[in-house]
Amino acid sequence: MPLTGLESKDLKMIIFGGKGGVGKTSCAVACAIGLAEHFKTLVISTDPAHSVSDSLEQEIGFRLQPVHNVPNLTAIEISADKAFKEFKKEHEAELIKLFDTSTNFDDEDIQQMMSLSIPGIDEVMSFKTIIDLIEEDNYEKYVVDTAPTGHALRLLSSPILLDEWIKMAAKMRWKYRYMIESFSGEYKDDEADVMLLNLKKTVKRIAALLSNSEKCEFIPVCIPEDMAIMETDRLLKELRSFKITSRQLILNNVMESDESGFCRQRKAAQLKYVEKVHKLFKELQVVMVPQFPDEIKGVMALRKLQQVLFGENIKRKTEIQHES
Repeated sequence: MPLTGLESKDLKMIIFGGKGGVGKTSCAVACAIGLAEHFKTLVISTDPAHSVSDSLEQEIGFRLQPVHNVPNLTAIEISADKAFKEFKKEHEAELIKLFDTSTNFDDEDIQQMMSLSIPGIDEVMSFKTIIDLIEEDNYEKYVVDTAPTGHALRLLSSPILLDEWIKMAAKMRWKYRYMIESFSGEYKDDEADVMLLNLKKTVKRIAALLSNSEKCEFIPVCIPEDMAIMETDRLLKELRSFKITSRQLILNNVMESDESGFCRQRKAAQLKYVEKVHKLFKELQVVMVPQFPDEIKGVMALRKLQQVLFGENIKRKTEIQHES
């Protein structure tokens, strides 16, 4: 059974995640190639390893890059470090103002603080970059390839982290505000207040998008091995706590061939795990992807994976939508 529902006009963001080595990047990029046949699509990598370049056999990097030989598809590999540096550069005056009015730091201390990273800020800046790209509204579909599970969960929990940081900063600012009002009788919001307000709005936008089942869907990728299944189960439980919707799961590298003794043995060994996936994740549609004889690398190979993921499903449903 192929992937379904991705052709919905309301669905904006499709996130792929799972254990390392299960084929997340290949599935994400193949999905993006399939969507690009009918929608202007952007594939986004938040994985520090940036395997999208390797998968496409094309250098992408931290810039919007049209994908060779795939009309309607653009790619970008987000550099959290560069995104944070750009954020600090853009908001340097506001951050200095915040530290200056809310702490006892002198100028040297503040400059040292400005040179340091904030724990967890990488994921926050990554997701802020995604939200900024979506709000520019230059694409119809946004496919996100995440790093292995732990990093992906930190990415998805980044709105909570940023919200806590904003609350702490606002509390510090409140003391400064109280002092100004006590001496002058009134207080006018300054650039630091505006920055905090805008960050708070960013948190709300991220949370609203992630929890909207019509606009966002998470597709876990798994393989028929016990450790991968257990990690996928934990991932799905975490996703439910974040109110993130999963409707389907890709079970990758399933042995289908009976042509040799090894293939038959491998197929038999996987059978109990395939059955376990269907039983454990019975609320999800399971998309079975066979084990390919060759590495899935380059657009030609990715199109073969795309055909397995979609079949004729998206083409048929899109044509029906256009007719109506």
